[in-house]
Amino acid sequence: MTRLGVFLLWLLHFLPFRVLVWIGNALGLLLYVLAKERRRVSAINLSLCFPELSEAQRTLMVRDHFKMFARGLIERTILWWSSGTRILGLIRVEGVEHFNAVKGKPVILLVPHFVGMDVGGQWVAQHTDTVCMYANQKNLYLTELLLKKRARFGNQLLYSRQQGLRPILKGMRKGMPFVYPPDQDQGVKDGAFIPFFGVPAATMTSVPRIAQMTGAAVVPCITRLLPGAAGYVLTFYPAWENYPSGDDIADTRYMNEFIEQRVREMPEQYFWLHKRFKTRPEGEPKFY
Repeated sequence: MTRLGVFLLWLLHFLPFRVLVWIGNALGLLLYVLAKERRRVSAINLSLCFPELSEAQRTLMVRDHFKMFARGLIERTILWWSSGTRILGLIRVEGVEHFNAVKGKPVILLVPHFVGMDVGGQWVAQHTDTVCMYANQKNLYLTELLLKKRARFGNQLLYSRQQGLRPILKGMRKGMPFVYPPDQDQGVKDGAFIPFFGVPAATMTSVPRIAQMTGAAVVPCITRLLPGAAGYVLTFYPAWENYPSGDDIADTRYMNEFIEQRVREMPEQYFWLHKRFKTRPEGEPKFY
């Protein structure tokens, strides 16, 4: 069944981009109706992060997010099977000077979980070799497929979380950017409870720690899905100044605040389906 689904996705990549966008939006509306549990998770996340909005406004935002999420899934067929030329033709890049300024140097490319993150990742992969971490899927076939497609351009080195940081640091010291999404709940074993939209959220403190160990600059890069068939905008931001400061908690709070600002610019494109606040401080009630 999984292989059949992948085959159907492969067929889709031959379609014009505007048709893929339409299919993605339609699929998103269908998932909004059918995926009751993930709809509930998204609604809880948005009620925590945007309490100032009415319930009707948040409901609309959840629906819009499902459409964007499904677009990201369907349009990933282009990233996996289309030519590099076709991919680059869909992406407008802003702030590329910030990317060029750190090429060949230790750098963390900070890629928060927006639905377009893989689009930006494929642009980066066509311009430099990188290192990154991945999480194993429950399905071995899907894990192998994702690894193959994410590494289809250049020399992209992917390591599982179980392999730890050592190979990542080794690659960074050779001047390979570390493409890192730091904003999901992985507990507080290697992190702390840091406010995210004012809510204590289990957040890895690894960005300032890795920057300290390697002397890496931190350059955020975020991809926005544009309306209709207009494609994408990949934005590189200036490297953070005086970072890390030596205070891991303050530096991680700075990171969360930066991500908050970007979320407010396009809230429907942030990954709300994830249980971002699953881990709670001792004694606090669970949200989900």
